Amino acid sequence: MVRLKTVFSQIKYFLQDLPNLVKFVFFMPDKWDVAPLNPMTKTDTIIVGAGPYGLSLAAHLSHHGISHRIFGEPMDTWRNHMPKGMLLKSDGFASNLSSPNDAYTLGQFCAENKIPYHDTMIPVDLKTFTSYGLAFQKKMVPQLENCQVTEVHPGPNGYKVTLDTGETLMARRVVLAIGITHYPFMPPSLRNMPESIVTHSSKSSDPQHMKGKDVTIIGSGASSIDLGVLLHENGSKTRIITRKAGLRFHEAPKAETSWWEKIRHPSSGIGPGLRSRLCTDFPHLFRLLPEKMRVDIVRRHLGPAAGWPMKARTAGVEVIPYSQVEFASENNGRAVLVLRNKNGNRQEIETDHVICATGYRPDMNRLTFLAPAIREKIATEEGSSALSANFESSVPGLYFLGLSAAVTFGPTMRFVYGADYSVKHLVKHLKATQEKGYSQESVGSRVQQDGLRESLQRIS
Repeated sequence: MVRLKTVFSQIKYFLQDLPNLVKFVFFMPDKWDVAPLNPMTKTDTIIVGAGPYGLSLAAHLSHHGISHRIFGEPMDTWRNHMPKGMLLKSDGFASNLSSPNDAYTLGQFCAENKIPYHDTMIPVDLKTFTSYGLAFQKKMVPQLENCQVTEVHPGPNGYKVTLDTGETLMARRVVLAIGITHYPFMPPSLRNMPESIVTHSSKSSDPQHMKGKDVTIIGSGASSIDLGVLLHENGSKTRIITRKAGLRFHEAPKAETSWWEKIRHPSSGIGPGLRSRLCTDFPHLFRLLPEKMRVDIVRRHLGPAAGWPMKARTAGVEVIPYSQVEFASENNGRAVLVLRNKNGNRQEIETDHVICATGYRPDMNRLTFLAPAIREKIATEEGSSALSANFESSVPGLYFLGLSAAVTFGPTMRFVYGADYSVKHLVKHLKATQEKGYSQESVGSRVQQDGLRESLQRIS
């Protein structure tokens, strides 16, 4: 009797899966050579990260038919780690994600959605840019898989990559387009303070959360000034502590400039100026400079300054110049800061919360999803990976884009504008070195195959 029930159960499963099996036999004859049940998926290139650089790369790889998969939450840094209401420092023309033949620019997106846009005269707000990035992903990179890479290990002929879904796959090459969120820098004097009263600016995406509180911000760059203004406008008492003489702002763009001004201060994707123009036009030559010179340029060029629209909005923000935090402690749930100015004089401040808008510094040791066997082999320059002319690290098949590439290719890589050069250069290399036997498939076809494998497994 038990045996008879088993037979009927098998027949039942067979009939349930018959439509899938018919599709498999008559409409997918080229798939009979698929790997065994529950195989380890194989692809040519894996992209880790779905920000401007990762999405741009995926769009170009798809255009060239290079097998790849891309993982990450789309525009995560911009959506979840930037303060709402922020304005981009970059001009509109310099805020495009890179796509084949400029298929989808910020200007096109704004025109479609009736959003005011100008290449230089209208600042780009965070909401518009993130919405554009999400629209770009849906239009140009529908194959994005919204999950996280948790482990990357050396594998035969490449890398073994594990996802937070439990899936494991093999890839010849891995491109890390991980942006900035792995690299927040905290001043040594504040690193051991409890997170309830001291945080990095990357964790202050909603200025309304600090309403009614006394907030002290460390730093004088764009993120510090933007946060100070937005917090003040949302009901916080805000002060900024800076080592500089005061706050700096970029100059407002001019509708018309003389030919002499264009020569002295040529336009570029990272701001006006001859040095900026050289950095954006010749990143391949920047790489040939001595390491110390490259590090100094990346660190000092385009020093701390906010976008010009913020200047008129800082009136209610207190600024303490020429000062830095010498010591910090906690007192009844509040932070107590001992400041020291350039004359050696000390000042004590008690505040509800401290935000460190102190930037980001690449550090390969923070990439804990990379196996130690990989991390320890990455040659570094000032914490960043030393890269070849093709953005490849000292570990064959492992590539870096964005901020991680700035020390090698210059300050342009700190901006969205750097994606176009990086991606086009890298894709040319990946295309020239791809191996036969890899073909790009859609997520839909991969899911369909997984369903067929499950059907076969149930009736076997």
